Amino acid sequence: MAIEDNPISRVRYGEELRRRREAAGLTQEELSQRVVMSRTHIAHIEAGRRRPDVEDARRLDRELCTDGLFERFLPVLDGRKVAEHFAEAAELEQQAVAIKEYATILVPGFLQTPGYAREVLGSGHPAKSDERRDSLLRTRLERARILDDFDSPKVTLLLGEAALRQVIGGPDVMCDQLRHILELGESRRIRVHVLPFVVGAHALLEGPVKLMWFEDLPPVAYVEGLKSGRIWEVQGTVRELEDVYDHALGDALSHRKSLALIRSVAEDYEHEAHRLA
Repeated sequence: MAIEDNPISRVRYGEELRRRREAAGLTQEELSQRVVMSRTHIAHIEAGRRRPDVEDARRLDRELCTDGLFERFLPVLDGRKVAEHFAEAAELEQQAVAIKEYATILVPGFLQTPGYAREVLGSGHPAKSDERRDSLLRTRLERARILDDFDSPKVTLLLGEAALRQVIGGPDVMCDQLRHILELGESRRIRVHVLPFVVGAHALLEGPVKLMWFEDLPPVAYVEGLKSGRIWEVQGTVRELEDVYDHALGDALSHRKSLALIRSVAEDYEHEAHRLA
């Protein structure tokens, strides 16, 4: 039986992990090696700053002989608000002081306009009711509140050209979406770099990634696939993903040239919308 994820539940969960670990005569480093988790991650769990995923909790149970305790009482987010595999990433996104994201075909959720987000959320399979879709839409738009503060988080958006060309909801919706990104870029709220089609193969060709940095915690990476996603906290892996991101960024257009391309494509959509009106 899972319990609601909140600061108190995470602290209690961490205290129980520390108590069980010490009772087993293990240091954090020794436990980390046995359960294939970083020592830093275990330290953050015990301090109530992070929580393990289900597989981590199961390994803790097996190693500490706790008969499923850490899995049963794993603090979880309300899975009805965001996709289950994205729940932890959504929480970390709200805490980040810097975000670097690469998006292939879709504009990232926290940068989506209402019209664009409504189309994306209504396109999945199986079909969602209007009520369910609108509930998800409210949650997605709430994520955009992280942009209310001009200084934090610092956002760098690496956008595949396909995200500009994939028509979501028609030319009107696409025009509004691209002008929203354009406004954020021109106001210096975010940095935008487009990876144009002519680049061909590049370091991030295999898919999207989100890198997040925090005030008092080590950085993490989130890699997502179809109905799946994984948070990477092992610092060696995070550094590798940072390096891959930077390599792809080197192939992208400059911020200024990217904004010019986005403006041009938005104008094309505007003309198309007027033609169809």
